[in-house]
Amino acid sequence: MKEKILKEFRDSMAVKEQFIQTHVETVVEVSKAISRAFDEGNKVILFGNGGSASDASHIAAEFVNRFKKERPGLPAIALNTDMAVLTSIANDYDYAEIFSRQLKALAVDGDIVIAITTSGHSPNVVKALDVARRKKLQTVVFTGAKGEKLAAKATFPFVVPTDNTPRIQETHITLGHVICLMVEEILFEEPRKK
Repeated sequence: MKEKILKEFRDSMAVKEQFIQTHVETVVEVSKAISRAFDEGNKVILFGNGGSASDASHIAAEFVNRFKKERPGLPAIALNTDMAVLTSIANDYDYAEIFSRQLKALAVDGDIVIAITTSGHSPNVVKALDVARRKKLQTVVFTGAKGEKLAAKATFPFVVPTDNTPRIQETHITLGHVICLMVEEILFEEPRKK
């Protein structure tokens, strides 16, 4: 049993190590883009299904409340949190519209959209990214190895190099935490140009 436990942790670390070797520059770019958006009065809009919905809510909370620093809240919203909105759209239109209709209503020029999908094939995520692209918003996609086609359409693609869902999700939340940390450092630690 202990060996199995240790193997799970080692596998998780190996996937994260492989992922970050390929994506470290994109993490820097996304952190700067999000910081710029916040600095200019814009917001981050996140969404996903299941575990990815939890990650979207978790990352939004880190921005709105705080991550590590005492600082003012930063405007972020997870589109998967309002039951009345989600169920009314799903009931009146289709479940595939739950994020795209919200983006049409809430997103403005300069906002940044973060779509989280382990598979890269969720119809509601795909439709929402189409709306974001039509609105000319910068898009960030967190996905797994099978989501490369969707990620290729994003401004900033993050593809975890595995199709193992738990490993993808573990990497996604670590990525979200690192982005939050970098944004706090950019906005609240680095000397700012006036």
